[in-house]
Amino acid sequence: MKPTRFALATLALAAALAAGACHSDSNPASPSPPPSAGSAVVYAAIGASDAAGVGSSAPCVPFTECPNGMGYVPRIVRDLQGQGSTVALTNLGIPAAVLSQRIQTLGEQYGRTIPANFIEQEMPFVPRDATLVTIFAGANDVNTIGAAIVGGAAGSDPAGYIDQQVRAFGDDFQALLGGIRNRAPSARIVVANLPNLGAMPYAASYSSTRRRLLQKASVAITTQVINPLAGQGIPVVDVQCDSRYVTRSYLSSDGFHPNDTGYAAMAAAFLKAIRASSATPPAASCPQMTAVK
Repeated sequence: MKPTRFALATLALAAALAAGACHSDSNPASPSPPPSAGSAVVYAAIGASDAAGVGSSAPCVPFTECPNGMGYVPRIVRDLQGQGSTVALTNLGIPAAVLSQRIQTLGEQYGRTIPANFIEQEMPFVPRDATLVTIFAGANDVNTIGAAIVGGAAGSDPAGYIDQQVRAFGDDFQALLGGIRNRAPSARIVVANLPNLGAMPYAASYSSTRRRLLQKASVAITTQVINPLAGQGIPVVDVQCDSRYVTRSYLSSDGFHPNDTGYAAMAAAFLKAIRASSATPPAASCPQMTAVK
């Protein structure tokens, strides 16, 4: 999500990791079933500052296991361990990261500090024996799209520009999924869709036009890119249609990152999807999708 005090250290470490990245070979296999009590879980978390628990009372330094962290990733680990599983965690979350080099370059053109992207600095380090991968992507991307529009990138057609960006995001997301499957063909992949960023407290000071554009991008990425993955058997955590994730009592003081209560809710939602025997399609519509008038 947004830049944090972790950013400089994260950038240096990501660069070091990138130097050792290796090529992924395709090795088709069946995804792992939901983890059973007492099983061994090899877990990789792909995300941004959310994966590091920024906004919680105990955020984690990127790339560490952080067993006492209060973000959703260490909470997932503790819950699985509480059911008797052994869990090997690779937390790849990099604060301020976006999905791809394309959106990273766009953000940098419009003054955003973006140290990394998921495809180049996170996906190549998913363990090859991973049995579980969680992905929460898109919040920083939507904010980048919004900044680019404010900076004039959309010209006189911001709606058309958003449609173009969403299509590109979809292509990038498929590239991320393909890379994960090539590296870890047995991994069970679980993804989360986006809250309506235009309806979040951090955007309250923005113009109504900008908030509607953030809403359009958030809803389009959710409904056109992420939610359809349920039809491919990938469980989707429905953040967008859960009003808690745009409610201040579930968010930290910045009105953007979850607080302890928000991360607890997110961990519970991820765990429900992780353990589900099938991928239930998220809601096709809900009031949260049109909250900004």
